[in-house]
Amino acid sequence: MSKFKRYERYKDSGVEWIGEIPEYWEFRRISHICALGRGRVISKIEIAENEGEYPVYSSQTENNGVLGYINTYDFEGDYVTWTTDGANAGTVFRRTGRFNCTNVCGTLKPKENNLDLSYLTYALSLETKRYVRLDINPKLMNNEMAKIRVLFPPSDEQKSIANFLDQKTAEIDGLIADKEKLIELLQEKRQAIITEAVTKGLNPNVRMKDSGIEWIGEIPEHWNLRRIRYLANIRNVKASDSDIDKTYVGLENIESKTGKLLTNGDDEQQFVGETANIFKKGDVLFGKLRPYLAKCIIADFDGRCTSELLVLKTTSYILPKYLHFFMLSPKFIDVVNSSTYGAKMPRASWDFIGNLEIPLPSIKEQEDIVEYLTEFISRIDDLISDINTQIQKLKEYRQSLISEAVTGKIDVRDYVVSN
Repeated sequence: MSKFKRYERYKDSGVEWIGEIPEYWEFRRISHICALGRGRVISKIEIAENEGEYPVYSSQTENNGVLGYINTYDFEGDYVTWTTDGANAGTVFRRTGRFNCTNVCGTLKPKENNLDLSYLTYALSLETKRYVRLDINPKLMNNEMAKIRVLFPPSDEQKSIANFLDQKTAEIDGLIADKEKLIELLQEKRQAIITEAVTKGLNPNVRMKDSGIEWIGEIPEHWNLRRIRYLANIRNVKASDSDIDKTYVGLENIESKTGKLLTNGDDEQQFVGETANIFKKGDVLFGKLRPYLAKCIIADFDGRCTSELLVLKTTSYILPKYLHFFMLSPKFIDVVNSSTYGAKMPRASWDFIGNLEIPLPSIKEQEDIVEYLTEFISRIDDLISDINTQIQKLKEYRQSLISEAVTGKIDVRDYVVSN
């Protein structure tokens, strides 16, 4: 932050995490500067039956917090809203115009004209995360919000800080969006390369033939077609009480589309009453629930897993890693997903999957393809990891910039906002 100047004189704020503040700034309690309100219960049924133009804001933060749109509104004007439950508790937004809030949103309406709500939104983005407790009933959260004290510079400085942060955070958000798009493109490339390798091989000059299967298309002339049930057997062994010490793998422990097992720090995630299946090191585990999520791993240890995972023990005709890559390919995922039954909890069946014919090269060629894809994906994953690190640093810088501005560590009164 060295490129930004500081105020002339400071005083101790009396708050350890804030430190010094500009000498003439003061604290104001939320209950003194804002009228506190709360949304109401708005069900999905009400939204479906009263579709309209006015947004309904909820505790989720995706899609700017919009749950849906209805034809009436409860709030009109300029407000700060904040979420009062769940993992997003304490997240603040500025809302204008006509809108609605569900009962897990608190609302703040200025009592005075000298309060800039954009500034307040930035200030509370720091404060609420420090004071909101997830164990408090959402009905009592406004009581907690009312006690929060925020720094209250003169109104013209509030506007200067808000304008500065609006521009700077927009610039940072643009950089983050560009990097997230690059990750998306790299992920798409990874999936495309996997599909190309397991259906066309590695030699671009090889003679091709029609596979006779629409979703596969042409395959190398010397490859065969085999049904999956001849290449892998279902390991249908139920876990018993004596297996309780074995690591449990649920669908939530498998990353979508990457074939990665996520760290499972809690072996108690198995649902009460759910039957777990045993798997062995080297087995291929494929998620049959919502197969479009493409959750598939190779086990590198013995364990137990949810019954929503098919446990496949490969035969000598196919390498486990090759089957794993094939089952991660978008073409395979799409055809399996087209076969699902059950509207709310769509599942694929082993009868359908096992009966699918897939192209099969020799073991030697499978080894070459696996080696190629392993190395290629490692490079892609390293790139994605580096970009994610950059994104995290940008997010940290964004938050640091907000903190420095709303606590007066930098003086932005003379900052000129560019068009």
